[in-house]
Amino acid sequence: MSNTTNNTSGYFDLHVERLGYLNRIRRVTPRKGSEFLACTIEALRGATDDVEKSRFDVRISGEVAKAAILALESSVMVDKKSVLIGFKLSDIFAEHFVLEKGERKGEVACVIKGRLLQVKWAKVDGSSFDIPLIEKPAKTGTNG
Repeated sequence: MSNTTNNTSGYFDLHVERLGYLNRIRRVTPRKGSEFLACTIEALRGATDDVEKSRFDVRISGEVAKAAILALESSVMVDKKSVLIGFKLSDIFAEHFVLEKGERKGEVACVIKGRLLQVKWAKVDGSSFDIPLIEKPAKTGTNG
């Protein structure tokens, strides 16, 4: 009789796919570890005539997502530009922190953190924006 041990580890993926406004692109230098790119996404939810937003503070994961965010960075930095993206997040979790400034200084607040895996499409001020490294579907059609 054989005695086998299963040493494979499993992993539970939690993905969120939605659309939202891209904000606050920044480079983060932690005390320990390497610098990384991060951003805030205000995801839209609820009825179209009474939209609500959920804020995600995310770390950019992967070269394709990083290239997309860097391509959109200059548009986000201009206050009058609205940058709407279709996105995919992974591994979201809530993190509590104490506000250090402003009228609410000392209060406990919460932020939803995660990893940005993919930017599927983007619009800047309502116009489509070509994202580098994203494959476009082949156009098919027949002449009628």
